Amino acid sequence: MVITAAYVVALAVALLWLTWGPSVGQLWADTLIADVLATLVIFVVSRAVGNSSCYDAYWSVVPVFLALYWWFAGDAIHGGSQAKWRCALLGIVLVIWAVRLTANWVRSFPGLVHEDWRYELLRRRAGRFSFVADLFAIHLIPTLQVFLAMIPAYVALTRADAGLMWLSVVAFVVGLAAIALESIADRQLRLFRRSSEPGQTVDIGLWAWSRHPNYFGEFMFWVSILLFGIAAAPADAWWLWVGAGAMLAMFLGASIPMMEERSLERRPSYADVIDRVPKFLPLPRLSSRTTDGVGRPG
Repeated sequence: MVITAAYVVALAVALLWLTWGPSVGQLWADTLIADVLATLVIFVVSRAVGNSSCYDAYWSVVPVFLALYWWFAGDAIHGGSQAKWRCALLGIVLVIWAVRLTANWVRSFPGLVHEDWRYELLRRRAGRFSFVADLFAIHLIPTLQVFLAMIPAYVALTRADAGLMWLSVVAFVVGLAAIALESIADRQLRLFRRSSEPGQTVDIGLWAWSRHPNYFGEFMFWVSILLFGIAAAPADAWWLWVGAGAMLAMFLGASIPMMEERSLERRPSYADVIDRVPKFLPLPRLSSRTTDGVGRPG
């Protein structure tokens, strides 16, 4: 209830800014300011309750509202049938992704008694600058990261040009496949945790092909958003990739290394998994390389 109320207030603040606040003359810039203001509301609530996991659902909730606003305020809504179909396909992928990821958060979040271990680690490493780390590393930087990755969606939703319809279809298929991959990986992880002893490392199903199939699926979702943008504006492909590229850099340079460091500390068998299973890109041909011949580390 606390987090839901915080999000309602945050989105209301963003909408008030977009409705009555001074405009800078660019739709994307106005929504960026509103996005930052909403993030600051969540930050205040996080500090008030002493739990930065209040921010966790922001990743999957806000993109839908950004897309809706861009759709109603942009030119694509007045475009031809191909532009509208592009926006419809993008909307379907985005909503399915958002509902799945948010539902996954609801299922796994036990309440304000729990905080993501990475947040405490970041604040502890920041020392006397823990407030700055909380504000920027945990709240504002992820908001800017997602906004940057949503820029191709902005292009797709605000341009009335027909673009490349075939590429929109490819983007739609890639997006659905990415969501399915994430869903399967999350389900396999939940089932493994229920049936295994504490300290064991998951190495079944997709997890036998990649040590982080959920991160790979998440990256491919943002690739699908990139493809929608390119479909709307092929000439802008040279810069539209920046958001998806930043996502990949964050996963490979920050998120995955933190997860692997923690896994090595808590699970002795994880070192063997590192030797056998690719870090990111799923490669099924490596899944047969085991130490005990039965698909699990010895």
